Amino acid sequence: MATIVILDLMGGVALLLWGLHMVQSGISRAFGSDLRWILSKALRNRLSAFAAGLGLTSLLQSSTATGLMTASFAAEGALPLATGLAIMLGTTLIVQLLSFNMAAIAPVLFVFGLAAFRFGGNARFKNAGRIAIGLGLMLLALHILMVTSAPAEDAPIVRNLLQSITADPVMCIVIAAAVTWAAHSSVATVLLIMSLAYSHFITPAAALALVLGANLGSAINPVIEGTRREDPASYRLPVGNLINRMVGIVLVVPFLPALTAWLQSMQPNAGMMTAQFHIAFNVALALIFIGLLDPLAWLLNKMFPARPASESPYAPRYLDESALETPNLALADAARETLRMGDFVENMLRNVMLALMTGNRTLVASVSRTDNVVDHLNEAIKLYVTKLTRESLDERDGKRAMEIISFAINLEHIGDIIDKNLCELATKKIKRRIEFSPDGATELEAFHKRIVDSLRLGFSVFMSGDAADARKLIAQKAEIRSAELAAAERHFERLREGLSQSIETTSLHLDILRDLKRIHSHICSVAYPVLEAAGETEAAAQVEESDPITLSPAGLNPKSR
Repeated sequence: MATIVILDLMGGVALLLWGLHMVQSGISRAFGSDLRWILSKALRNRLSAFAAGLGLTSLLQSSTATGLMTASFAAEGALPLATGLAIMLGTTLIVQLLSFNMAAIAPVLFVFGLAAFRFGGNARFKNAGRIAIGLGLMLLALHILMVTSAPAEDAPIVRNLLQSITADPVMCIVIAAAVTWAAHSSVATVLLIMSLAYSHFITPAAALALVLGANLGSAINPVIEGTRREDPASYRLPVGNLINRMVGIVLVVPFLPALTAWLQSMQPNAGMMTAQFHIAFNVALALIFIGLLDPLAWLLNKMFPARPASESPYAPRYLDESALETPNLALADAARETLRMGDFVENMLRNVMLALMTGNRTLVASVSRTDNVVDHLNEAIKLYVTKLTRESLDERDGKRAMEIISFAINLEHIGDIIDKNLCELATKKIKRRIEFSPDGATELEAFHKRIVDSLRLGFSVFMSGDAADARKLIAQKAEIRSAELAAAERHFERLREGLSQSIETTSLHLDILRDLKRIHSHICSVAYPVLEAAGETEAAAQVEESDPITLSPAGLNPKSR
């Protein structure tokens, strides 16, 4: 009998954790882009931050997940510290809802979930099916834990073992904290405690102590996983939340016997009593600390000062490892980092032309150093997105991942053209002490300006996916080609007139035009996926046919005529 009871408990816990995982992954994939909106609404005041914590934890079914996400935003400076602490105080609610017996709803959720997942017309509807199946599994797991498992009287060995382990409140807190840390979910731990209390495997006093440990464990994971060792400021929010929990536990533990007797008199059902104590503890914690967040934030700022401002440009700024669990958020972070990489490329493009016109050797060296930054960011972005694609991505997210990698590669190639070609031409011009003719310099600067404008338009297409801008970028290909031919023809006219400056700079002039046109071809790569998504595959095919060097997001291989 004891073996069967242990197997029932282990099976129920495994099913509960898997159902929880399905709910979390389904919500993250379907609504991940909206989670930032929820947190942005929390910026208004502490009460709304507390409410956002409640809502976000109810969606994610995990206060640990909310803690990791909030710690990440606070570390990036997207949330004030006091506001983030208020969000963390609101990470509880779903346990009370799941404490009611809703096992009869599980079959309905399974049927709806299967139909939505198999026959859903879009990714969000399919993920809604995943959420429904996950909720059904959670309810079924609770039914196994609280109903089908044998009562404690039929398994005295298991009951005696569990009660001996949980006899000491401090040991209960440590055990529950460790279980919550391992499971990454205080929800799952509290539900397990409820089932054990309901079946009388543990005493009511032990159940309350274990709930305190579950709350402590939910604050440990953000400290370990939601921080960046190189940035002390990232510890502020998770450590502040851990302090709140520890102070609350220290205040409650001495009164556990009295609290247990009082709660039992009000709620004889041990499972329901456990859920209600979990809610009451978190509400009381919020009421106590909501007015003390500013002093706590001041203390944390002193304990964990911000790192020096001299941050290496090689280091990625937005590639948050904790966001990899939420594909939409991770892709948004990768896109932001790619756009930052594009800013470095734009800076290189502007400075190399200035170096060509002024003969500034310092600018040439600066452009070459910036290319090293671009190369490092390209590798970091590709590695980050590759980690993300190891998880199962839906079709939309998979395409966006390939778009990001493709655009990062094309930006890196633009940087190489600037560094290895245009910088070399600038160095050659400086060594020979030659100058462009006034008309030639004006033409090159005008052509260069058009390339810079196209690059900025390419950034807009990459972030917005606007088909009209993509068509505009494609239309500029023919214009750039015509402009290059016209500029070359005017240069030959100056040669026929015998202008000495034009004769000296012939090779430089034509090579610069050629390299700037190659850069424009790489910029146009960002238009392919947008046109294909808009159903304008013919226009995209015409662009690919006329472009021998641009990387296509579908193949990521250079084309050749």
